[in-house]
Amino acid sequence: MIQTPHVDWFAISTILVLLGASFVALLGAVLVPRPARRPFAAGVSALGFVGGIVTSVWLYVDSANGHLVIANAFARDRWTMLAQVVICGTGLAATLVGAEQIARPRDDHIAEFFSLLLACAAGMVFFVGAANLMVMFLSLEWFSIALYVMCAIDYDVEGPLEAGLKYLVVGSFGSAALLFGSALVYGATNHIDFAGIRANGSSNDLLLVLGLAMIIAGLGFKSSSAPFHMWTPDVYEGAPTTVTAFMSAATKVAAFVLAFRILRTAFPQDEHLWSWAFAGIAVASLAIGNLAALVQRNVKRMLAYSSISHAGFLLIGLSAGSSLGGRALMYYLIVYSAMAFGSFAVVAARERELGVPVTLDNLAGFGWERPFLGVAMWFFLFGFAGLPLGGGFVAKFYVFSAAYDHGWAWLVIVGVVATLVSLYYYLAVVRAMYMRPSEELRVAAVTGGSPPREPLLHVAVGLALAVSVGSLFAVGPLIDLAKHAASALPF
Repeated sequence: MIQTPHVDWFAISTILVLLGASFVALLGAVLVPRPARRPFAAGVSALGFVGGIVTSVWLYVDSANGHLVIANAFARDRWTMLAQVVICGTGLAATLVGAEQIARPRDDHIAEFFSLLLACAAGMVFFVGAANLMVMFLSLEWFSIALYVMCAIDYDVEGPLEAGLKYLVVGSFGSAALLFGSALVYGATNHIDFAGIRANGSSNDLLLVLGLAMIIAGLGFKSSSAPFHMWTPDVYEGAPTTVTAFMSAATKVAAFVLAFRILRTAFPQDEHLWSWAFAGIAVASLAIGNLAALVQRNVKRMLAYSSISHAGFLLIGLSAGSSLGGRALMYYLIVYSAMAFGSFAVVAARERELGVPVTLDNLAGFGWERPFLGVAMWFFLFGFAGLPLGGGFVAKFYVFSAAYDHGWAWLVIVGVVATLVSLYYYLAVVRAMYMRPSEELRVAAVTGGSPPREPLLHVAVGLALAVSVGSLFAVGPLIDLAKHAASALPF
């Protein structure tokens, strides 16, 4: 008789809620009349993500003593649940923006888009709780395939189609590296669960070290870390901006949360190897991301290189490998997700207003024409730069503290220099919005000169702004959340 494992349905309730909403939204594509598809699918998506947030918060409160469930394949702990809250919050914001931005004016594939968004978030929620190599790879492919399709959702337009194909091709290399690395680790330890790898692994085993290196490379592709970043600028620029906003925030959360879990849970004996490897990747990401961003005129492309540089800051906390590094990493991810999503949402508003890609030239006067979005944008940019106008300042200080506590003062110096360099291109955007008269704008607005009314986008930007700025005034509670989450991992 086949023995099936006990399933803790409550532990995976967030995944079930998102998948159920995805199924209902997909049904809307064929059962709901075309005029009603957008509000129906967007409403289902919003309810799905709200339900995901509620179940994740409930699980966070109920999982003080973290443990493994479903044949030790999924981790029910606060590290997983806090990441799930961030992913579902990002998905909710993406729903608000997508309801006004995606697939207009024909409403082609609008229900399918929201179904894919929910399915993608479900895959990420599964990914952050993975406790063995098989669940890790399957959930990675789950959300990656959904992202590939969302990037090319407007397949009759050259930019999104090109972005989807590039992401598919390059992302496949990352997935292959992760899979081959997992196979090598299994060959060296005869285990796929993280605890078994930890108990049977040896830092002197060349096969295990090669497997770890390939797993690091695979996760580097998903987190947009240099030198695995080559897909990021083209995909971020070509994909629909709503998809870019979601991808820039949620993918970072999923990749870094899982990376820290697998390193601390499965490979603590190799910390002397992976800590230096990630420190080197952090330096490369900071250098390439900031230097390349200096010469960009396209704002989406500039923000793409900015995301590469922020992967470097996140890697500083990860490379420390300590409890302090884990807390700094989680806090940084919460704040960065809000800033990244909010900045791309503002770009989406300007892009729809003009009907052309947003550049530093056609941002002229935007701060005066759209006061709320202009102010929000410079708050996001100043937060990226680590200026004390939001949680970005505390986030950078936190990861620098983790590196210094680890004895890597040189890495702190690299981070500070990278921050100073980034001021040039962040302030260039603010200058374009406020210090150039709108008469310099030579592109006719497709809306007849008046900005489109986008209440849902404003709500999404407002939520991102509240998290970004509010995190500076709620440092204590957020740090406590990150501390409780990080305590679920072995140190």
